[in-house]
Amino acid sequence: MVPVRSSQLSPGAVSSGCSGAGRSVFGFPGKSNPGSPSEPGDKPGSRWVRLNVGGTYFITTKQTLCRDPKSFLFRLCQEDPDLDSDKDETGAYLIDRDPTYFGPILNYLRHGKLIMDKNLAEEGVLEEAEFYNIASLVRLVKERIRDNENRTSQGPVKHVYRVLQCQEEELTQMVSTMSDGWKFEQLISIGSSYNYGNEDQAEFLCVVSRELNNSTNGIVIEPTEKAKILQERGSRM
Repeated sequence: MVPVRSSQLSPGAVSSGCSGAGRSVFGFPGKSNPGSPSEPGDKPGSRWVRLNVGGTYFITTKQTLCRDPKSFLFRLCQEDPDLDSDKDETGAYLIDRDPTYFGPILNYLRHGKLIMDKNLAEEGVLEEAEFYNIASLVRLVKERIRDNENRTSQGPVKHVYRVLQCQEEELTQMVSTMSDGWKFEQLISIGSSYNYGNEDQAEFLCVVSRELNNSTNGIVIEPTEKAKILQERGSRM
């Protein structure tokens, strides 16, 4: 592990530019004396651990950090002799990484979910997950990146339209029996009726649509001109 710059370790200062007390996050405020024995993590055998990540203090439990037995943080808590780790003057473990992306890492170890601020990039979380050797989080972030790429490549949603002609008495049955994915768009009276026996039967055009991927077997399908004309005509009626 490479220690942070000396400017980040000066008493009462952190890399974020705060003066006075060191800045603690995720549940415990900083104190005027970060080395106070009453602060979590100072007592021998305490279950609390303090981390100085890039000049920002994080306080969590050993149980959380030991969630993944193959991770860097597990080895840190076990004080692995093969791990070159240092502590600052307050006894916090020094980790020379970006504290902005450590939050999602720590929260994932707490509850197993990847929760990110909208201003953070998945690639940044992936970089940190790989550094801390948390394999399950690496897989999860890669899946999210892949899903985002797939959504981007699909482009805008397109629709295909169908125009169905029916009589008034057939409308209810036709709409109720439409297959999955199809939805009713517009009902257009064609302005004429036919006499069947002693009753007049009005005629209608029913416009339905469904979402369509950009291509089906390599063929791009656009809404027909007929459907567009009928929709325009119906909107004026």
